[in-house]
Amino acid sequence: MIKRPPAPRGGGLFGDQEPERKPLASYLAHIDGGSRGNPGAAAYGVIIRDPRGEIIARLKKYIGHRSNNVAEYFGLIAALDYADTHGIRALRILSDSELMVKQMRGQYKVKSEDLKPLFERAKKMSQTLESFRIEHVYREQNREADALANQAMDETSRSSAAPPATTEKPAAKGTTMRFTARCKNGQLQTDEPLNFPDGTEVEILLRLKT
Repeated sequence: MIKRPPAPRGGGLFGDQEPERKPLASYLAHIDGGSRGNPGAAAYGVIIRDPRGEIIARLKKYIGHRSNNVAEYFGLIAALDYADTHGIRALRILSDSELMVKQMRGQYKVKSEDLKPLFERAKKMSQTLESFRIEHVYREQNREADALANQAMDETSRSSAAPPATTEKPAAKGTTMRFTARCKNGQLQTDEPLNFPDGTEVEILLRLKT
């Protein structure tokens, strides 16, 4: 009796073979954070480009009285959050903060109590991506992101210097507002200044996030 070799599995000519995976198209984010006073008035700026090199997002935000390093991490988290909400699976970060880059790479330990929760959050978010890289660049190569951060600080400075509008009314009783806050030394600190009048009473409903 002639024994025939077993038929290849999967019905293909060469048996079971995994389809060749195309490399992920990587998006690029220039990020920067700044603080005037360190700590002082702080903001971040983020420029995100698609795989073709076209700018798809410019992000900037004033984050209150913070240090320069905290502002850098806020910019990183903003870029990672954008990637998550827009289905980006591969992201390359460029930052002129050598400290943050080396901390994210595991080359430096995070000793600052202000940075630890931000580092842990950024690390957790980066691990959800299929491809994540973070690299250090010189400030000259990060001018666009730096300019956005400064714009956010300038705009806040101008608005705070302007006299309050006479038509503005205080929030009515029972108004619901949503904001984020973090616990430090047993006290809640908001990400943004709330600027409530003295004597305002608020009711706080806590929703803990890990």
